[in-house]
Amino acid sequence: MPAIMAVKPDSARSNPDSTPQKRRLRSDTTAAPDSPISTPVKWKSPRTCTTSSPKTPISRVERDCSENITKSHKSPIKKLSDSLTPTKQKWNPLDSEQMKAVKEAMHVSTAPPNIVCREGEQKRVLEFCQACVEQEKAGSLYVCGCPGTGKSLSMEKVKQLLFHWANEAGHQQPNVLTINCTSLAKTSDIFSKILGESQPRKKVNGATSPLQHLQNLYSQKPQPSGMKMMLIIADELDYLITKDRAVLHDLFMLTTLPFSRCILIGIANAIDLADRFLPKLQSLNCKPMVVTFRAYSKDQILKILYERLMELPYTVFQPQALELCARKVAAASGDMRKALCVCRSAIEMVEAELRESSSNFSSSIVEKAFLEQQRATAPVFLEKQEIDVVRLDHMVVALSKTYKSPIVDTIQSLPQHQQILLCSAVKLFRGGKKDTNVGELNKFYMEICKSALIPPVGILELSSICRVLSDQGLLKLGQSREDKSKRVTLCVDEADITFALQGIRFFRNCLQ
Repeated sequence: MPAIMAVKPDSARSNPDSTPQKRRLRSDTTAAPDSPISTPVKWKSPRTCTTSSPKTPISRVERDCSENITKSHKSPIKKLSDSLTPTKQKWNPLDSEQMKAVKEAMHVSTAPPNIVCREGEQKRVLEFCQACVEQEKAGSLYVCGCPGTGKSLSMEKVKQLLFHWANEAGHQQPNVLTINCTSLAKTSDIFSKILGESQPRKKVNGATSPLQHLQNLYSQKPQPSGMKMMLIIADELDYLITKDRAVLHDLFMLTTLPFSRCILIGIANAIDLADRFLPKLQSLNCKPMVVTFRAYSKDQILKILYERLMELPYTVFQPQALELCARKVAAASGDMRKALCVCRSAIEMVEAELRESSSNFSSSIVEKAFLEQQRATAPVFLEKQEIDVVRLDHMVVALSKTYKSPIVDTIQSLPQHQQILLCSAVKLFRGGKKDTNVGELNKFYMEICKSALIPPVGILELSSICRVLSDQGLLKLGQSREDKSKRVTLCVDEADITFALQGIRFFRNCLQ
């Protein structure tokens, strides 16, 4: 049998007796001229690629398309979670050492290796302290913000940075006195502590108070080999507010004396403390500089949590669980300590679940709660899961313990079919609708019951359920002669329903 010879494109075009061929595309000109006849090359349409043109080779078009797809934009938080999750080994909650390390990493008293999301505030405080040390001039600064916004932690960081800067710049390191005002037996004891740091060997006579000694000390010109500058960090400053406000006023007035060596940093929660309690300082043009620490946002809380977890060699939380925690805490208060407490509570949920499973219980805590509330459910929703990470349902239970809401408690205590009806309303109103009728709501309700193999109730009983939910303030039910035509409106936030039912796997699947 004669061999089939390869036909060149030029010879095919010049030979009138050859078999007619389809016109070749310009992009096919890069193919080898001696290649054998084969099936046409499959290639993607260049219209989807912005870099393509009629003269662009196929291989380049496909390469550019794939590069455009892979170069999708990711937020810094997403990049951070992606960098953590794939490279770490699995967490073993049964290992007591690993469990202890995780709890310590998420404890409020554990200082993180890096203090993130407060670089701007730290810079302002550090520059203020550096100017005071360079000029050997006293000054006062007031740090305010809501609880759990990193004020005290940032001041510790500023103290370290100030020491490092003083060594490099050749300045004398200031003495540092850190006082938590809640530990003082009397508010005036703060002057005794300042005097003891300024002149440790000096004995105070009974005739003069420590405050008077300090006032005399800072009113006299120091010797050439005089005292060093002293940084005073007074935390929980609002505990010094007395009826006559004398202690708080005298403390700030120490920085206004002619030869004072004090750099005073007061920390408290009240934003307007200086305006309300120290009006005389403003009249003397001695009002302290104010640095405000705003509440943490969702992204900031998430970044701080990942920063703490980065020290662990294993993955502890599902990214979705951490994101839910950050979103809820940021919406409620922005308190980082609250976020850490919620995470520890979720870890304890895993620990308790493992204890139950080791005692030969057939269901987890979340599944057990589901069985108690829902008597008839499909077996497909009760599959056992291996516990090697803090899941979303653990975080939901931990958040519900921390942030208890009457609406959430009401939804969680409803019977099964009332909860299914609320899920149906949530799914129906996600399309942008503001209201519907009972007949249309019944269709969504029937679909959910059918998917879960749960026998649905009839239309009359469904209308009765709507009336019950309306009496509880969860739905608003209109008037009509026919039950199917009654208008239905959701009176609670969709997020409250999702949050209340997220701990049950069946409803979590329905609401996804």
